[in-house]
Amino acid sequence: MPRILVLLPVLFFLTLTSPAPAMGPGADQRQLIEMPDRMKAHMLANMRDHLKALDEIFDALAQDRAGDAAQIAEGRLGMSSMRAHGAGHMGPFMPEAMRNFGTGMHRAASRFARAVETADIEPSAKSQRALYAAFRDITANCTGCHDAFRLH
Repeated sequence: MPRILVLLPVLFFLTLTSPAPAMGPGADQRQLIEMPDRMKAHMLANMRDHLKALDEIFDALAQDRAGDAAQIAEGRLGMSSMRAHGAGHMGPFMPEAMRNFGTGMHRAASRFARAVETADIEPSAKSQRALYAAFRDITANCTGCHDAFRLH
């Protein structure tokens, strides 16, 4: 067998497993959001807490603690969490679309909390699908915002 035919699968594998080239300067097309450094730090801390809350929600659901999952969703991500996160003072620095993603995420989390409570009362396949769809509505807002905007 010619040596090139032996090397082709190896080269193909190396191509697939090689890291993609890093994006160069100017390649990031997301809108840069300008705000004071302390506010950026606050916003990033809030977003990290949102990720931790999502993880804790999954953990609670995995342990069959739907009530805890609903409480985490509403208390840490839902509409009632906005005051605790200090969202009001950041709004003026955000473009309208970014504010809409944020508010959409908080509203979706409140809807998710209600869906969790319904699924706990009525554990059917239909309520489980509604639960998954409600969770996806939360993360869709996160993904949309992170696809459109950046702080750094």
